[in-house]
Amino acid sequence: MISVKHLAKSFDGLAVLSDVNAEINAGEVISVIGPSGTGKSTFLRCLNLLERPSAGEIRIDGIDVLAPDTDVRLLRQKMGMVFQSFNLFSHLMVIENVILGPMHLLHLDRKTAVARGMELLDSVGLAAKAHAFPDELSGGQKQRVAIARTLAMKPEIVLFDEPTSALDPTMVSEVLAVIRKLASQGMTMMIVTHEMRFARDVSSRIFYMDDGTIYEDGSPEQIFNHPKREKTRAFIHKISLFEYLVRRDDFDIYQFNAELEAFSIKHLLNQQSILNTQLICEEMLCNILLPSTTMVNLSIACSEENGQVDLSFNYQSGEGNPLANDDDDTMLSRTIVSNLTREQHFNREHNRATLKMTLR
Repeated sequence: MISVKHLAKSFDGLAVLSDVNAEINAGEVISVIGPSGTGKSTFLRCLNLLERPSAGEIRIDGIDVLAPDTDVRLLRQKMGMVFQSFNLFSHLMVIENVILGPMHLLHLDRKTAVARGMELLDSVGLAAKAHAFPDELSGGQKQRVAIARTLAMKPEIVLFDEPTSALDPTMVSEVLAVIRKLASQGMTMMIVTHEMRFARDVSSRIFYMDDGTIYEDGSPEQIFNHPKREKTRAFIHKISLFEYLVRRDDFDIYQFNAELEAFSIKHLLNQQSILNTQLICEEMLCNILLPSTTMVNLSIACSEENGQVDLSFNYQSGEGNPLANDDDDTMLSRTIVSNLTREQHFNREHNRATLKMTLR
């Protein structure tokens, strides 16, 4: 249905999207998740040309939507969009908001448009509000009217740009319930959302966006339970990273411990966990790794969900697992590290080694 290849978008020289590639099939429900500022909304706006891409290709049902002779008006009839800010006409009644597009663009007569509009308002639970004005509605009701208005144009796909972000928490569920109903009816949808549980339950696929591209694409089970890439895992599990490049010739253990402590306090680690993490790093760096290598890339991941702390040491080495050797000089350090961690995993590719461990 939709094919996107090498899509890019820049604003005043700042790249917001870079090399976005995606295939979207009829009947799919795709949730687009990721940190703020990674191009999720811009991606949606490029699809229906509310923003003109800087480069790349978009095809809908085989039609090149960026071609000069493409009828953008017909394109937007195929692809409805629901905005986070509702965009209802405040001077028109609810039913008038819903029938405006079908009458002017689909050339329906008023009687037919009203009948269809009332059916759609009934489907979103708002038939009784047909003759109210938008200012008389709650935020959740306004968004449901916006959905009905989009459906009145009989789109083949509906794009939702953070449809619940402007709502109070008590109103979110009523809008999500309508979107769930559409999903169960087979409507093709792409939804930019921060509602992770909803995305997991309703989607057939998840796009995780980061750095202006689709960083990982997979089923909800894969993305939420077995993400393949580090940034996806960090986002899903609300993991904060402390990264430090250690050089043997100028490593300052006191500065390192101070920065690590500040990070740990910020992420609510208890004092014992902080001390144990510092001790592991000191033994690993000063007594086990730096005597035999010149540089270590250290990362410490702290999960906000369960408080788990994972440490990763990446360094240049042609040797095996330093925690598994029988070197008397490092025996005490190896014992301390083993006693303070519950898992250790060693991997070496070519001349780079990675040692990962989890704090007890």
